[in-house]
Amino acid sequence: MLQIGGYRSTRATDDTTYSFEDVVMMGLAKDGGLFLPSKIPKLDSSFLQEWKDLSFQDLAFKIMEHYVSSDEIPYDDLKKLIERSYGTFRADDVTPIKPLDEKNGLYLLELFHGPTYAFKDVALQFVGNLFEYFLQKRNAGAKTLEERETLTVVGATSGDTGSAAIYGLRGKRDVSVFILYPTGRISPIQEEQMATVEDGNVHTLSVDGTFDDCQDYVKQIFGDVEFNKKHHVGAVNSINWARILAQMTYYFYSFFQLQKKVGADSKIKFVVPSGNFGDILAGYFAKEMGLPAEKLIIATNENDILDRFIKTGRYEKSSDNSKPAEVKATYSPAMDILISSNFERYLWYLVRQNLTDNDIEAGKILNEWMQKLKTEGTFSVPDSVLEQARKTFASERVTNEETVETIKSIYSSNQEKYVLDPHTAVGVKASYRNIENDANKNIKYISLSTAHPAKFAEVVNLSLSDYDGYSFEDQVLPEELKKLATKQKRFILVKEPSLDKIKNIIIEELAKEAK
Repeated sequence: MLQIGGYRSTRATDDTTYSFEDVVMMGLAKDGGLFLPSKIPKLDSSFLQEWKDLSFQDLAFKIMEHYVSSDEIPYDDLKKLIERSYGTFRADDVTPIKPLDEKNGLYLLELFHGPTYAFKDVALQFVGNLFEYFLQKRNAGAKTLEERETLTVVGATSGDTGSAAIYGLRGKRDVSVFILYPTGRISPIQEEQMATVEDGNVHTLSVDGTFDDCQDYVKQIFGDVEFNKKHHVGAVNSINWARILAQMTYYFYSFFQLQKKVGADSKIKFVVPSGNFGDILAGYFAKEMGLPAEKLIIATNENDILDRFIKTGRYEKSSDNSKPAEVKATYSPAMDILISSNFERYLWYLVRQNLTDNDIEAGKILNEWMQKLKTEGTFSVPDSVLEQARKTFASERVTNEETVETIKSIYSSNQEKYVLDPHTAVGVKASYRNIENDANKNIKYISLSTAHPAKFAEVVNLSLSDYDGYSFEDQVLPEELKKLATKQKRFILVKEPSLDKIKNIIIEELAKEAK
């Protein structure tokens, strides 16, 4: 039984609601807002017993049926979509838990066992199958190619989203995918994963600029009504609601897996390396549904807008508004952002919980905040809103130097010589700070490990090259990724980029596909 009350835009100032299919295929709302369920379903406490032994796939279905009507996707079909999506993972349990430091109660949730070795596979394998499912349904009666509905997926990536999206969509019928990434600001392996895919429906654009620039172009494309109407633009970035939905599963699954190891009465906190706030937002939904997580801890790098918000209640592009806001290039590039897009979803719920009980009024308030952010680069929330946020979230900021030291420390102190990727290291450093300061020494920590270390050779080697016996080729790099360097790369270099230039590239490439 659905309890969500339909989907709406965070910026909606009317009663318009959308179906699950609408929000998946549209990605971004026409008013520039993000889609979300107006109500978060609440689980009966019996789920703690009834779900604890379910497989990852069965647990995913139990969660998703609260957000997806069987009128849109019959539940037998939904189960098949889930099975197909997670049949591509190298680990049987999809997202395994690994003890990292049991003495201090620290465990890693390994999310990198999908086809591109990144946590985003968990969502994007599913999203790719959803796109294909809905297009097949829409095109069931089409007799000619001209009658078929197509989807042009446009996304921006700071590294892992792009390859995960490409691997989720490659070869899908009636889908073309265009991924924008900042030139020179992703790792060589990340670029190779995207640019060596030979499927004709895949297009990678190396854009001279930052990730925020790429993301801004994507948002402008979604806001172009005529272009959108003609080319049916869809989203794979974490602005697509289906990504958040898919990521909820591993919070429940890891919670149950850890409780089996340490006892059902154990208290658990999650630590999440976060840039765009999508990954940890899924944890928020899990907690609001009833998962008894003690806290969600945001771990940021030096691009710390989320940490500053939790500490001050100000959401601002720069900590010093006398200077132009700019993205800092760090050792954890997937988190190098100025504005956390998904945070808008959480802000909407904070408004509904604290400032108004009316959805329309919530949209108006959020619109005002987003407009201030656009024009002034900052806004502040009332104390009641900040107090509510702090009940759920804590935050930590981790520097480049601390990232390297954490990679070194774990490698040298762990019998397996375990290697962290830099994003995971940010989370582990934040975990240890909280472990040290936590009054309850029995708390267990699940730190999310978001990518395989092989994807970040430069930082890993910087951290570990001085250790006797260390070898990136032998200890870190999987055979599958070794082969990428031998393949020819295919991408479009966009110098002096502009919205018109990028739109023209998309139009030209779509025309080539149609031939």
